[in-house]
Amino acid sequence: MAPTPSFHPTSFVYPDDFRAQWHPTNPDLACVANAVSLLMPYAEPYVVRSVKATIDRLDDPLQSEARAYVRQEGQHHAQHRRFNDLVVERFPTLRHNERAMAWTYRWLEQRTSTGFGVAFAAGFETVAYAAARWVEARRSTLLTGADPVARDLFLWHLAEEVEHKSVAHDVHEALEGGRVRYLGAMTLSAMLLGFFAFLNALTILVVTGRILNPFAHLRLLWWSITFLFELVPAMVISALPGHHPSDLVDPLFYSQWLAQQRDSH
Repeated sequence: MAPTPSFHPTSFVYPDDFRAQWHPTNPDLACVANAVSLLMPYAEPYVVRSVKATIDRLDDPLQSEARAYVRQEGQHHAQHRRFNDLVVERFPTLRHNERAMAWTYRWLEQRTSTGFGVAFAAGFETVAYAAARWVEARRSTLLTGADPVARDLFLWHLAEEVEHKSVAHDVHEALEGGRVRYLGAMTLSAMLLGFFAFLNALTILVVTGRILNPFAHLRLLWWSITFLFELVPAMVISALPGHHPSDLVDPLFYSQWLAQQRDSH
């Protein structure tokens, strides 16, 4: 499905007293979500620039889909940047992690080809799609009681990841990137996401004093294990010859939620 251009997310207005621990009944979820959000202003610009560099080489309708994809991803990391500024203001230690993430993705972009960057983008979308499926299956237990603005930011992002799950893959295929490059780039994408999410979550646990809470560690371990059971099969299937992301059945929740949001904005 071709992505629809992003609605302007005017509802993401945070109050002056916004709390970085925005889920009072499930602070560990806020910790993990914040940890992933901190990565977006560094990973997604690399993805965007890689796909954008190929647009003039594509034919319609893929060229138009790639342009819409770039617009959507640009909105994503811009909105996460605003959100992250509030989190980092509360937890200044995270600035060290931000510098490490900025250096890593800058180095990656300087040392790899555009073709690898597009393969990375396609793999990144596979990881994001697995995350969307994982959250959708647990949304009632994970998101109940969360701050509505922060909750909607993450749902909006995941919904659009589901919507444009095929675009980067199709660009990669149009450039005849090959499955070996795709598998390597996807694996690297997942490893970087896992490493920096762990580093950011660990930092947040330390500064919030939850590092010594055994329940926090058990909860994060359980979430990690169950996410791997979602991610690894998706990665394996996506690397098979002849696979296309449209072969996967999308969760209905996201398309319905996104349609409601666009109608209201």
